[in-house]
Amino acid sequence: MAAQKYQADATGIEVVDDLYKQSMEKIRGLGLQRTARIIHGDISKQDYSPANLLTIYLLPGSNDKIRPLLEKQLKKGTRIVSHDFPFRDWTPEKEITVEDDGEGRSHTLYLYRR
Repeated sequence: MAAQKYQADATGIEVVDDLYKQSMEKIRGLGLQRTARIIHGDISKQDYSPANLLTIYLLPGSNDKIRPLLEKQLKKGTRIVSHDFPFRDWTPEKEITVEDDGEGRSHTLYLYRR
């Protein structure tokens, strides 16, 4: 969505084969191959140092596992938005609740800055 709406250089990471293929098809269907890509791989084996914004939608245990890698790699000022599940031991700069996502579900977004 960031690539489509804001022309952001967007990279996603997906380990599940079917979800990876669906994501790639969506990118091609929207003509976003120049600004959006999906890495078919493990989130714990990536280099996040170039990022200035990360959006994360992981369960709490996965947040705990990825946190040390992010703390090591991210440069000062990098923003991290966690969808629905906060990072333990990090204090969010901002917390936003979306009461209805258009499909009857509510969500909480947590903004952190390294």
